[in-house]
Amino acid sequence: RNRTTMATALTTLMAVGALTSCEAFTTTTTLLSWSSDSRQAKCWSALGMAGGEGGESEWAKALYENSGDAMEQFNQEMKSKMKGLGGGAGADADPKVTANSNLIQWLTEEGDVYLSEESTWGEAPHPMVISTETKDEITNESSGRGLLARRDVNDGDMLLRIPLDLCMTIKSARKALGKDAIPEGTNEYLALACQLIHERYVLGKKSFFKPYMDVLPEVEEVNPTFTWSDEDLAFLVGSPVIAATKSLQMKLQREYDALLGDKENGLIAKFPDRFPADHFTYENWVWAFTMLFSRAIRLRSLQQGEALALVPYADLINHSPFSQAYIDARQSGDWLFKTGEEEVVLFADRGYRRMEQIYISYGQKSNAELLLLYGFAVEKNPFNSVDVTVSINALTSSFIKELNDDSLEVDPLAEEKVEFLKRVGRDNTVDFPCYADRYPVEMLEYLRLMQMTEEDTRGKPLSEFDYSRTISAANEAAVLTSVIQAVSRQLSKYPQTEDDDAAMIRDKPLFRLLSYNQRMAVRHRRNEKRLLKRTIAALERQMQQQGLDTEGLTRAEGSTLGQVLAGDERKYGMKQRTALEDRLEKLGLPVDLK
Repeated sequence: RNRTTMATALTTLMAVGALTSCEAFTTTTTLLSWSSDSRQAKCWSALGMAGGEGGESEWAKALYENSGDAMEQFNQEMKSKMKGLGGGAGADADPKVTANSNLIQWLTEEGDVYLSEESTWGEAPHPMVISTETKDEITNESSGRGLLARRDVNDGDMLLRIPLDLCMTIKSARKALGKDAIPEGTNEYLALACQLIHERYVLGKKSFFKPYMDVLPEVEEVNPTFTWSDEDLAFLVGSPVIAATKSLQMKLQREYDALLGDKENGLIAKFPDRFPADHFTYENWVWAFTMLFSRAIRLRSLQQGEALALVPYADLINHSPFSQAYIDARQSGDWLFKTGEEEVVLFADRGYRRMEQIYISYGQKSNAELLLLYGFAVEKNPFNSVDVTVSINALTSSFIKELNDDSLEVDPLAEEKVEFLKRVGRDNTVDFPCYADRYPVEMLEYLRLMQMTEEDTRGKPLSEFDYSRTISAANEAAVLTSVIQAVSRQLSKYPQTEDDDAAMIRDKPLFRLLSYNQRMAVRHRRNEKRLLKRTIAALERQMQQQGLDTEGLTRAEGSTLGQVLAGDERKYGMKQRTALEDRLEKLGLPVDLK
């Protein structure tokens, strides 16, 4: 077990090139490559610096003496990996390691970015190193490249500094493709998507950004849900993620057709030399947006206002919902002398141990957002939520007449409720995110309004009430009951139970037979069900603690209490936006790109 542990650790160190010139690392690799007794003696002498009797030297000696052929094989594997660490072009070099080295060299030469593990005049050793492969700490699923701490890092230490000139922004896109093709005011996502295709597929080896293009993953390595097959999406049946996924797929196709594919006004038709049709395909368009959604950073502190940017090297850092570190921009120089240029910077939000993975926050995102845009979900995500539909249609006389249902009575406040909803910009059918420990105030405000009766108003107009506060005990009982029924309705949409999902995950041999996407889907839908069940339990507990009586409850003369009326879908169709889409729009993501 110790041998396996050391092998794993050394593989990680070598794959990322973390300590290739470090004294301790050289000693350890020497230990593994020597086989004669005399060389072993020299090795034990060297290792004596690391610990005394019974210390690390004794452990290393015992490890070596019991390693046998497995250690020799491991030594050969490590030698192979070592050949690619310096960016060499050997036939057996790991392509990812070589790409990492080329990126570091490019950043150093073109941007004077100091990434060396050694200190120099005025520069401390760079604190991070690229790992070609990282793992999720809970699920053990691959999370692609990442950045590790090369040495111990203290809270507040500067982790990186990248010149803005090495970043891809709408400014670089307009320069690369022409201001006539990318005019002022073009959506940043559209502009950067075009530049990504231009740099990777049109220019290829001639691109200034080639070392950066070479470390960008393929779609299959990211796997956001908008790239999933229908077979994989079927594992998410019942989840609100499917509606958001289908919506985003349609929008991307629509934007491609409008910007590039239009036979008369599309960029392919107008500028065929700059936008060759064989490269500006929809497949490459999807790849470009996969890169943008999962890697682009909004820099909010630029001198000329915020901008979307692809930041080489910085975008290798993985996400943790518990991190408080965010990447942003500032003017170059020190506190006294500013150069006038701008750079992207990141500071550590906490201390990191040597070889611990560095994290930043991509924002307070639910697992639905992460799965839709980044291709992964977080098992213990404090910001996870599930969108719940609450639909209460005001029972106006015209609506009841259209339903042709004599059992329904007109709500005396229906017309006033409709007018009030129009003024505050709400529809009859609304999506709200429910969290494990809370639900949004906006949902309670909406339901308190829709559950108002004449008894609650006591002659006052609806506009005079503060819906952020309890209106009455009966009104609050109706509101919480509506939420319970809406959440229960969402829970009933899943074809499998939470117990079914848990059993599938526990059966590890069977679970590993599923594809990566399918495993992500099963974990995600299970977490959604757990969250919804906790919400119901919390609401029922709240009603019990407040002594709210729901027996015989009738509010707002036949309100739907969170369920869609028989005529709602026929009259209004499917809702046009989800709560997830609303949140993405606030983040600046292209719900409606234009």
